[in-house]
Amino acid sequence: MIAALTLLLVFQLVGEVIARGLALPVPGPVIGMALLFLALMLRGGPGEDLRQTAGQLLQHLSLLFVPAGTGIVLYGDRIAAEWLPLLLALFLSTFLAIAVTALVLSALTRKRRDASGGTQR
Repeated sequence: MIAALTLLLVFQLVGEVIARGLALPVPGPVIGMALLFLALMLRGGPGEDLRQTAGQLLQHLSLLFVPAGTGIVLYGDRIAAEWLPLLLALFLSTFLAIAVTALVLSALTRKRRDASGGTQR
């Protein structure tokens, strides 16, 4: 488990270094996760140790929301003052996520249908 946690933290660290070194507007852990994803794709998937460690982390996922909840309580006044932009950003990002997911699903089903020799519209 220690090796798998170390692997996860190393990728997060590399992502942080890249994000801060290049002044990217993307959080370092997101970059690290993308790099981990690419590494696992090249490797052929996660090993059993990483798979078990990820499962253990997912079982305790609710603990990871404690800092976010604390932030909401800590910055309640600011959230109350800027509720409209936050609400607009929330709805816009949700709509965009649903739209992109629908477009990707549509493209993938079309590609699968074309590859299997299905009828085209």
